[in-house]
This record gives sequence, structure tokens and C-alpha cells, in this order.
Amino acid sequence: MTYDELVIAVSDYCENVFSTVDMDTFIRQAEQRIYNVAQPANQRKNVTGSLTAGNKYLGCPADFLSVYSLAIYPAAGGAYEFLLDKDVNFIRQAYPNPTSTGIPQYYALFGPTTTNNTPPVITNELSFMVGPTPDAAYSVELHYFYYPVSISVAGTSWLGDNYSPVLLYGSLVEANTFMKGEPDMTAMYEAKYKEALAQAKRLGDGLERGDAYRNGQYRQAVQ
Repeated sequence: MTYDELVIAVSDYCENVFSTVDMDTFIRQAEQRIYNVAQPANQRKNVTGSLTAGNKYLGCPADFLSVYSLAIYPAAGGAYEFLLDKDVNFIRQAYPNPTSTGIPQYYALFGPTTTNNTPPVITNELSFMVGPTPDAAYSVELHYFYYPVSISVAGTSWLGDNYSPVLLYGSLVEANTFMKGEPDMTAMYEAKYKEALAQAKRLGDGLERGDAYRNGQYRQAVQ
């Protein structure tokens, strides 16, 4: 299902014509609800970066939401070392002297970054703290969770191409809420959305995270 097809379907189901701004809001709200529950593979992204000697902070990508893994390796190339996720307080306690350096072992989500302005300006972007403070330059690979570009912007999306029911009914829930629709219609759309969401979650959290060699064939309990 493309963006244009989704717009037509929502308008037809609701028997209403919505402005582009409102329609795009319905779709984006539905996408975020879906992505925060089902988390299909297209929400995983890899980027590389670098740590510099003596600097324990690492900026997050602009579209970063949460981390799957953070690994370092020597800047000149070498073996990966996956860092362990800890709290900022742990790193502060374990390495109280920031001038003491070593190979980083841990990382923590530190909070918003600040600029070098006087006074500093707090930005919307997050950052990591690593411990101990790096003793040399290291390359970094971050595997993280993000929101893919909305179908309202790109025209197509993984959800639209591979599992459109959850996107359609999620958008209908938002549109019907906007219209202050009848309670029975709201309940019906919500039920269809939850059914489709459960199937999308089965795919993202189940089938995509296992295989027949390790886990055996997927089996549904028979009542």
C-alpha cells in the first residue's frame, strides 16, 4: 500500500475528505504507535563514528531513540569490543577521575548535548558517556532503534509494502478519534488495529528473531 492508496482508503472508510496536514498527522501518529510496540527489523540502523583520546563523550545520531548495541574497535582496525550498558552513576563511581584513561568497557546514555556557546545551549540531541575515558582514538559502531521515514514523506514504506493492515487500521483509529466518531466505530477500528498489531508484533518480535535451525518450526498451540 502506497501513501496515495492509504489516503484514499482512510477517506473511503471514514466517508470524509481530510486536509493533507490532518491526514499526515493521522498516519505519523499511527506509525509511531506501531513502531513502539511491534519494532520490525526496518527500525534497526547501524552507524559508525569515533571516540577521541581523552574525551569520554560520544554524540548520538539525530534520529536516535534507543540503543541495541555499542561496540568499539581500534581506529587502525582490529577486533570488536562490545561495551556494557550501565548508568551514568556507575561510570562516575567506577572511574571517578576523568583524566584516568583506558580501553572503554561501559557506556551510559548521558543526556542532551550542549554547545560551546557562552552560556552553553542545551540541544535536542542525546549523547553517550563511556568509561573509562578513552586512552586512544577508537572507531565506534552503534546499532540503534529509530523511526523510519514516514510513508507520508517517502510515498512508500516497509509497513505499507509488507503489512498494510496495521497501518490502515492505525490510521483509521486516529482519523475516527479526530472526527469524534461513533463509539461502536471507534471500538471496531481499535479491535481491528489491535488484531493487526498483534500479528505485526509476532513477525517483528518472533519470526524475525529466530530460525528453524535454532528454534524449530514455529508452532501455534491448538485449542
